[in-house]
Amino acid sequence: MTDIELVQQLEERSRLDSERVVRLTGNVDGEPFELLIFRGFSSSTTHPTAFDPDASVLPPETRLEQVELLQGPLNPSNAVVLAGPMSPADLLVQTNW
Repeated sequence: MTDIELVQQLEERSRLDSERVVRLTGNVDGEPFELLIFRGFSSSTTHPTAFDPDASVLPPETRLEQVELLQGPLNPSNAVVLAGPMSPADLLVQTNW
């Protein structure tokens, strides 16, 4: 599974549970990368994204390394981690959600 497919599956999964936020971290060409997914929508906190909703939010050369499941809505100053950090694909398992 590609990182793009993984993000698409996590977006779909998050549509079903509006009380969860997914935080993916990794790197793009050696620079830190963070992506938040909430209610089916993705937003990078570290890199610009395209205005086209059909375009991938992942910049080229993105390597996703970890994922955390957070309590939503997110309070950045007091994030409640429900699961993780773990491998991004591991979050697709129902018991981790």
